Amino acid sequence: MKKKVLLIISILGMAFVTLNLNAQNGESILLQATIYDPTKPNGGFHKTPIQEPSVSLDDHTLYFDTPCDGCTLNIVDENDVVVYTLVIPTGTTSLVLPSTLSGDYTIQIIRGNYLFYGTINLP
Repeated sequence: MKKKVLLIISILGMAFVTLNLNAQNGESILLQATIYDPTKPNGGFHKTPIQEPSVSLDDHTLYFDTPCDGCTLNIVDENDVVVYTLVIPTGTTSLVLPSTLSGDYTIQIIRGNYLFYGTINLP
């Protein structure tokens, strides 16, 4: 009986730790997906049913809850100008965006022919 009680307490404790770790990673960014084909007009954007990466933002720090190794990250302003871009290095779990960026932006993560995008606000 004691073993069962300890097992239940252990499981509940692990769930609590997991929730706290996720809460430390800031606010989740809702991403949508399209297929991106740069050889077609307007990039050949159209909807596609694919699992998007899980990314969150806390202040200027992006957290990659799922791997985005080798993906291109773009931060795009309201005039559709890419103001920040880089290829996400292998094993990256977090990335600090430049503190000079402030306001509303579109985040783009490009993986092959898939474009994942969402809106972020940087303080």
